[in-house]
Amino acid sequence: MQLLTARNITKQYAGHKALDEVSIEVPERSIFGLLGPNGAGKTSLIRIINMIMAPDSGELFFAGEKLRAEHVGRIGYLPEERGLYRKMKVGEQAMYLARLKGLSHHDAQTRLKNWFGKFDILNWWNRKVEELSKGMQQKVQFIVTVVHEPSLLIFDEPFSGFDPINVNLLKDEILRLRDNGATILFSTHNMASVEELCDHIALINRSRKVLDGSVKEIRNANRANVFEISFNNFDGELPALLNSDFSVISEGFEEGLRTARIKIGRDRSANDLLNLLIGQVSIHSLQEILPTMNDIFIKKVKEQEIHE
Repeated sequence: MQLLTARNITKQYAGHKALDEVSIEVPERSIFGLLGPNGAGKTSLIRIINMIMAPDSGELFFAGEKLRAEHVGRIGYLPEERGLYRKMKVGEQAMYLARLKGLSHHDAQTRLKNWFGKFDILNWWNRKVEELSKGMQQKVQFIVTVVHEPSLLIFDEPFSGFDPINVNLLKDEILRLRDNGATILFSTHNMASVEELCDHIALINRSRKVLDGSVKEIRNANRANVFEISFNNFDGELPALLNSDFSVISEGFEEGLRTARIKIGRDRSANDLLNLLIGQVSIHSLQEILPTMNDIFIKKVKEQEIHE
């Protein structure tokens, strides 16, 4: 079942179309990556989902119902533009924001103390926000986004400004939230995070959706039939052992072995490559090189720019 559905969302600003009939479907209990270059329209779509602004046309559905104001209470939103009241004490501000989201004083304090302990910032409870580093402030904002345990969590560039250790901490918590029943939509430029976390993605460029689907299916659909082979006991020119159906893209050395990336022709297979090389070289390994999400991102953006 889809927790969130956006159908043909269009948004026009003065002289600029931010979204042009964009549709996405976010399945329940999944992590959905909303990707695209700066200015593609991602943040506009996120703000429309949060009912911060309205679309010019199109429809949104939450858990099968047309999106209404009361659904927003079931959404947690961490915007890219961070902001806390710098003169307030950290715990006081976190309690205030948690109470705004409908938690009782007791539940708010219990949940916040648990999260503060998990993020190792409990000793900052009575310090002023302005005394916290940027990373610590971002931890606080993440906590107040998730503390009321919403059905849908929306994170806009959640890893921005975090060091690698805290990025991993955040990733672990996002996965745990998903496993505990939350649905997560996040916008990011970090393609490595997309491959690690996302079940599904949509790529928006120049206000239009140009790609969507499961990460696994998208990578398979964009495979280039390139294989990496490691071998030894051969000092000659590798292309001399191949025919016109196989082309050597690159060669190198790794851990004492020769390596090569070879593109296999459309009507040929990895078995055909092995048949050519067995008896000529001593093969150590052979694996297909699937395109990364970063490769696919760049390819699709360039294809759209050429098309337009």
